[in-house]
Amino acid sequence: MSDRQDPALPFTGERFTPECVREIWYEHLHRYAFAAQLANGRRVLDAASGEGFGSAMLASAGARSVLGVDIDPEAVAHAQRRYADRPALRFESGDATRLESLESASFDLVCSFETLEHVERQEALLEGFARVLTEDGLLLISTPDKRVYSDLAGHDNPFHVRELYRAEFEALLRRHFPAIALWGQKLLFQSVIWSPGRQQGWQANVEGAEQPGMAYEPMYWIALCARSEAALSALPSLHLFGDAAESVYRHYDEEIRKGIRAGHRILELEAEVEQLRARLAASQDAQEKGEGS
Repeated sequence: MSDRQDPALPFTGERFTPECVREIWYEHLHRYAFAAQLANGRRVLDAASGEGFGSAMLASAGARSVLGVDIDPEAVAHAQRRYADRPALRFESGDATRLESLESASFDLVCSFETLEHVERQEALLEGFARVLTEDGLLLISTPDKRVYSDLAGHDNPFHVRELYRAEFEALLRRHFPAIALWGQKLLFQSVIWSPGRQQGWQANVEGAEQPGMAYEPMYWIALCARSEAALSALPSLHLFGDAAESVYRHYDEEIRKGIRAGHRILELEAEVEQLRARLAASQDAQEKGEGS
């Protein structure tokens, strides 16, 4: 997916890089894998392209051309170096809320993932996307749901300028795009039943290899048997079973929190040890001076 010879961008706490792991890796890779289904043959704008990995995925998915625009010159320079081998891909510095330099109706697909909540000028962002898209062009955009991401989780992301509730998000989009189809995204712990040989979904690993389909080795096999092919019921080729209580994730989250708390406590104890050592050294020094007088 990328040339790992170029040093990774530093993780800021918010900007994703392909070297990230766990939840953020799943979430960001999945969005671009989802978008890749639309990229073939299209002129694509990846607005707020960041490190550039997603723009590269779209270019590799058969896009006619991909332009990645990001406000951070360091990220743009990095992307230009790391993904220089993609002939249909280029990167430019720019503000996603100010796309005046781009021609009207010059793109068939605009992707902008986790950008909206970072900007104050959200109307301008959507106006710009609508202007640069062709009449039959598509916008694929994502943003966190404020109720789930912040309210229920008790989370305050300092990088976010304005988060939206679902109704606010839909209302904003409909002011610029009359037709909307909405999907939800969440990292879930699920039992997955899939048909081998069918190409559902997208699979990738942290080394950068990627491929379509469910290329896992099953833990179990399930067979539906009958006396004739015609007697077999039509079952979906992919079926998910979710844990509504998300017990595995809750346990995982609590273990992570324990580790963080333990790390903070270790730092506190180390500081206390250093203070005790300093006091001991000072006491021994005073005693030695007293004995020498």
